[in-house]
Amino acid sequence: MLKNHLSKLMGEKRYSIVEVSRRTGLTTSTISNLYNDKVKRLDFDTLEKICKLFNCQPNDLFEYIPDETQE
Repeated sequence: MLKNHLSKLMGEKRYSIVEVSRRTGLTTSTISNLYNDKVKRLDFDTLEKICKLFNCQPNDLFEYIPDETQE
């Protein structure tokens, strides 16, 4: 499972969904879906815009959590 940390990054900068949308040019629905961990896939352009805004690497935005039921 991939867990995204957009809400944490936004909280650290005190950015709202609207503010992130305005600064990145992404739609508020895209940001909202990421924020609420409802995204099933993400394109590189979106990822690049978010990383640029937060001056971070993709691994700062996502964390891989292994499924304990898989072996």
